[in-house]
Amino acid sequence: MVMGTKDAGPVVIDGSSLTCPQVAAVARGEARVAVSPAAVTAAGAAWRAADEIAGQRLVYGRTTGVGANHVVDIGQEDEPEHGLRLFRSHSAGAGPLLAPELARAMLVVRLNQLGAGGSGVDPALLDVLADAINRGFTPPVPMYGAIGTGDLTALASAGLCLLGEQEWRTGSGPAPRLAIRSADALAFISSNAETLGEAALACNDLAGLVRAGVVVAALSLTAVRGSREPYAEAVHLACPHPGQQRVAAAMRELIAAEQASQARIQDPYGYRAFPQVHGPAADALGYAEGVVTRELNSACENPLIDVAGRAVWHNGNFHAAYVGLALDSLRAALFQTAALSAARLGTLVEPAFTGLNPFQAETAASSGIMLLEYVAQSAVADLRRFATPAALGNAVLSRGVEDHAGFSTQSVRATGDAVPAYRVVLASELTAAVRALRMQGRQPAPGALSRAFAVADAALDSRIEDRPLDGDLAAAATVLGEYPALVPV
Repeated sequence: MVMGTKDAGPVVIDGSSLTCPQVAAVARGEARVAVSPAAVTAAGAAWRAADEIAGQRLVYGRTTGVGANHVVDIGQEDEPEHGLRLFRSHSAGAGPLLAPELARAMLVVRLNQLGAGGSGVDPALLDVLADAINRGFTPPVPMYGAIGTGDLTALASAGLCLLGEQEWRTGSGPAPRLAIRSADALAFISSNAETLGEAALACNDLAGLVRAGVVVAALSLTAVRGSREPYAEAVHLACPHPGQQRVAAAMRELIAAEQASQARIQDPYGYRAFPQVHGPAADALGYAEGVVTRELNSACENPLIDVAGRAVWHNGNFHAAYVGLALDSLRAALFQTAALSAARLGTLVEPAFTGLNPFQAETAASSGIMLLEYVAQSAVADLRRFATPAALGNAVLSRGVEDHAGFSTQSVRATGDAVPAYRVVLASELTAAVRALRMQGRQPAPGALSRAFAVADAALDSRIEDRPLDGDLAAAATVLGEYPALVPV
């Protein structure tokens, strides 16, 4: 598979400006990469400095063993094989292979990290990795093997592919090859690139869904003739959390053209507390994306080659605690707003809120959209499970030398798993809201919300007799992808 078949320009890899959407675009074949000269220069300077420094003092992984073996010096007779042994011994993952897009995301992230300087690997590796990415090559990456302190097994697999000792899983044309020097082996694999790549994709996908969730809530509010009072500017000036204010402002903009037709003095929490519950998800997402973006563009290397200071620093920047804790918080907030979406869905099957038959059914004895609640609650149950903080775990490894683990890799994986579950919840609510408005013979007044309704109206089946609803849910999930442009949150 040749990557980057769309007309968008390449993502420039410079070690300092990579974003989550760019990682997603390259990983999914929507863009190519191009390495900037500055990145090659930075990597080359670190490479030369690493060789110089290693000739003067002990450097972890270059002139010593790794883990508890850091006390073992590597003699000249062992040096040519030391790096190869690291690749072979650390390529020890297990379980099903990760999706190719996740392996590509890993390669993109590692390429950008190397371009930041600080690793000390051969700069020739940058062009080889870029070529591999652009031609769709991915290494086989097993699911199990990392705990948030370095994706050693995943990157060792990539190293063996580059050396020709292991087959690439996907790719088009001649296999990318590079005789990575023994001294560069640890420098290549000592990274959280797979964890960060997966985190970038999750943040990118959730950013769209969190914005789409505001549009869906506005359609539901219109369908139940809900009160506008909970979104008044004065309310949110009185409790000025940033995400809450942005969500309330977006709701005001979406429903501004609607004629006031308030049916109740107070609505259920699904409407009345929407900014207060969805706002934390927006804030948590913004924080998480900021954390991940900083890590994407950092030289989180151990040891770190300090070119300017002509020094090497053994350090703990490999520990991805920031990433894991940020995503733990995001999943908790996501569960809260998903539960509120399911609560709004509950109002959309009630005659007192819609003026329709129970479950928006064709007849009083029909089931209508009854099962949408089951579907949504099934997904909410998974979101509750995914919300368990990964940071509550710990491990002591390598004969006690590596005595802490934040399990950020597991936090990232749970966040990725939360994406399709949250999409199902929103798709269920959207299907119900659009059907209610259709059956009421109503549609939003001209504006962004009207456009949102029109897109869904064109995509969803208009029949109201009892029938399978899985096609509606699939169509609604696709429609959600068009909603983020309607509301910035």
